[in-house]
Order: sequence, then C-alpha cells, then structure tokens
Amino acid sequence: MRRFVLLAALILICTVGWADDQSEIRQALTGGGVPQLTAPSFPRAEYFRSILTRPFRYTIEAPKSLRELAQDGKLNLTVNDVVRLVVQRNTTVWLARLDVQTSAVAVLRSQAPFDPRFTGSFNSTRAIQPASSDLEAGRDRLETQSLTQSARFSYDQSFASGTNYTATFTGGKLSTNNRYSRLNPSITSAFGFSAYQPLLRNRGFFIQKAPIVIARINQQVSRGRFEQTLTDTVQSALNQYWNVVQARENLVVLRNSLALSQKSYERDKRALELGALPPLDIFRSEAEVASRKVSVTTAEFRLQQEEDSLRRLIAADIDPDVRNLPLNLMDPPLPPGTLLSMAREAAIERALRSRPEMVNLHRQQAVNDITVRQAANSVKPDLRLTGSYTSSGLGRTYDPTGLLLPGGLGDALSEVFGFSKPTYGFGLTLNLPIRGRQAQADLAAAQIARRRDQYQERDLQQSVTLEVQNAVSQLEQSKANIAGATAARDLAKKNEEAEQRKYDLGASTIFFVLDAQQRASDAETQLLAARISYRKAVIALQRTTAALLPEYNVVIDDALALK
Repeated sequence: MRRFVLLAALILICTVGWADDQSEIRQALTGGGVPQLTAPSFPRAEYFRSILTRPFRYTIEAPKSLRELAQDGKLNLTVNDVVRLVVQRNTTVWLARLDVQTSAVAVLRSQAPFDPRFTGSFNSTRAIQPASSDLEAGRDRLETQSLTQSARFSYDQSFASGTNYTATFTGGKLSTNNRYSRLNPSITSAFGFSAYQPLLRNRGFFIQKAPIVIARINQQVSRGRFEQTLTDTVQSALNQYWNVVQARENLVVLRNSLALSQKSYERDKRALELGALPPLDIFRSEAEVASRKVSVTTAEFRLQQEEDSLRRLIAADIDPDVRNLPLNLMDPPLPPGTLLSMAREAAIERALRSRPEMVNLHRQQAVNDITVRQAANSVKPDLRLTGSYTSSGLGRTYDPTGLLLPGGLGDALSEVFGFSKPTYGFGLTLNLPIRGRQAQADLAAAQIARRRDQYQERDLQQSVTLEVQNAVSQLEQSKANIAGATAARDLAKKNEEAEQRKYDLGASTIFFVLDAQQRASDAETQLLAARISYRKAVIALQRTTAALLPEYNVVIDDALALK
C-alpha cells in the first residue's frame, strides 16, 4: 500500500482550498439581473449540434408596427407610450443592450482555463531497412522489416486551487522479422497520472478565479452603462415630447394672434371704406397681419421638425404605416395637482446611493482591488510541488515450462491496472526572479490606479452633487416662473381687452390695440415656456436622482430580456 501514499497526497492537494478566498469569490460573483452564457459540453447532443451547425447570418428585424396607436389618421401618444417605445424600439438602446450581451460572452471566455481537455492520437509506421549486421538481420539475412503502431490518450484539467493534473494512457505494438526478438509482436501499455500544485505564486481560489470575477464585475458595469444609456435616452425622448407640445401650443397661440390681427385689419378696412379711418393708418394693420403670418409659417415648420425628431427616438420613422401621420400628444403642458417639491439633501443622498455612475465606479474599484492582489501575487517566487505515478504493462505469457511467450493486449492491460510495475516520484521546482522589475512595476501601477479611484470617486461625488443642486434650483425656479408668467398673462389679457374697448369707443388708436395683442400673445408664450420648463426640470431631477426609470415602471432586467 505504500505506493499509493504519494498518489493519495496528490489527490488531497487537488481538493484543498482556502475558505477565505472562496467566500470572497462567492461575494464577488453575486449580482443578479445579468444573464449568464453557458457552453454545451461533450458528449451532449447540444455539443454536436453546435459544432456541426453552419453559421447563419443575422438580420435586423423591423420593429412591430405602431398601428395600434393610430386612430382617426393620427398617432396618439402619451408620455408612458413614449417611454415604452424607447425601451422597445430605440436604436441606441438596442446597441447598449448588445454591449451587455457581449460582456456575457467575455464571462464565458474567462472560464476557458478550467475547461478539461482530451487529446488522442494513433500512428502506424512500416519500415524496411537493409541489415548491417547479423544482429539486425531478419530470417533472410538481407533486410529488417518492422511494423510499429502506437496510440496515446490524455486528459488534463486545472482546478480553482491552482492544481493541474494529467492522466495519460499509452499503448504500442511492434512486429519485426528480427530473429533475436523474444516477443514478436511486442505489445506494451502504460497508464500515468501527474499533477503539480503552486505553493506560493498562483496558489488559491482567488488568484485562479480572478479573471472570472473581473469579467463578471465588468458584466455588471456594462449593465450599469446600459441603465445610464437608457436613462439618458428616455430623458431625451421625454424632453422632445415636451418640445413638440411646446411647438404645437405655440403654434396655437400664434394662430390666435394672427386671427385677432386679421380681425382688426378687416375692421380697419371697413372703417377706411366708410371714411372713418385715414388712408395711411391701414398699412399698420396690414403689415402686422403679414408679420404674424410669417411667424405662423415658421412655427408650422418648427413643429414638423420637432415631430420628426420625436419619431426618430421612438423609431416611428422606419415604420411606413405611421411615418407620415401627425402626432397627437395627449398630456397637457401643466400637470394637474400640486407641483413637485424635493429637499436638496434628500435628493443628493439618493443620487449618491443610486446613480449608475456611482455604482459602476464602486465596481471599478473592486476590479482594481483584484488587480492589486494579482500584481502582488506576481511578485512572489514560483514554487511548485510536482508528483507523478505510472504503471506499465507488457503483453506476455509463460508456458508450463516457464518459457516466455508473446501475449496480447489483455495481458498488457491486466499488468497495467494491477499496478505491479509502478514508477512514482515527486519534486519541487523553484523559479526565483533575482530582480523582478516587471512584477514590481505592475504592482506599483496597480496601487497608483487604486489611489486614483479614490480621487475619481470624490470628483464624481462633487459632480453629482452639483447636478442635483442645479436640478433642484431649476425646479424651484420653474415653479416661480409659472406663478409669475400666469400673473403676467392675466394682466396682459386684461390690458388687451381694455385697449380694444378704448379703441371701439374712439379713445385709442390701432397702434395700441396691436401692441396689446402682441403683448398678450408674448405673455401666453412665456407661460407655455414656463410650464414646459417645469416639465423638463422634473425630468432632469428624476434623472439626476436615478428616479426616472422607476417613475415610469421601467425594470432594467425586463429591458435587457427583450429579443
């Protein structure tokens, strides 16, 4: 039994790990929400299908039609519809989604060093050579003929502890016409097992699985980038939604202003025909009508451009069924109920806790911590414990008189797995760099990168804090602007009505009437702009505090799962 002591020790080395490193690996590998890729393994049916299936070309499928949102020749959209369409159809979002899928491939690739490998070979060689002596000659004393056949099979694998083992089986057959060959044919076989275990450098679960941990952290980073891209795209789409609303309502205001100026012109024209208005005063009304027509025309084309921009964000421009339909945006500029308010410190605390940029920075810090430990591992000497065990066999039998006779493959295998002819041993290998400048430089660079992370975190915290402060200030300013613009609009309307009554009574001129109309129109436009600014300020505050996607019930895992 002594011959098995070394083999048992090698197997024990293969299974020993370090509990602290293993728990650290489990903690680093946890993280839901990101799908993991798996590779088919031999000999499952999926394995053969994967290697025999011809590659196929991928095509971009056209998004589903938006015809269910089209009614009465218009494309009816709410804010929630826009968010949903951005998640499902926006091209930028799809590109970010593919980046997450690419990171999953990197995780699968990082596991390749632990894949088992099987190799097999068979060789057959026939040789006919001239004999140079009687010892080499065959029975005809002219030439030597031989047939050599060999086969070799091996299986090797690496473990997370750093242990690597290789199991090898070899077999051979030699047939010759040499008359001095006692065993003809000669059949040999051997089974061997060898393993090595790093004792200093590359020892332990953490170092061996560090590339997998980094790949999975990077996968979480790509998920965070997807969340950031989706948030920015949703914010752009919502802002564009309100740009269209503003352009549409502004066009309504300008058309109403044009109608008032047209009405004043018609009244002045009748007064001129009756001789109650000097001929030169009619040109003021006529010029005002022409000027407001230009403003209406400009607003019409501006509305068309804003609608085209919104169509692109929801990918309606690639749907021929709805591409040219006018948009009917159904949410009003001013939301009903109480206007939003948020405490500045509470907003800053939530942003620092939940912003994907902050979360990704912490993940990057974790990657750099692992890199520091990898660099420190490279500085260590490379000391390895190696061991091997081989059992050999020969195809031979003996007759009753004890004469050696050629045997078969069964005789050789019986001797091999009887372990009666073992060869075993162990050794230590030391690779000690005298200076190790490369490893020392890598360790110093990793430590500098870790310190840089701390300053980057502080810089990002300052940037996020400033963004939140500006967003809160913008929200409060927009609320104040709404109150002021509402009062200005009401006063401008009263002034317009007063000037119109004075003009009807002959106590004022057309100049003051047109000026009052223009002031009322400008006040209405300013109130509309204040309301739209409030809408955008709310969106900006939700984005800076990582509340935009939850506000519209967007779940990142569901968004990533779209096919």
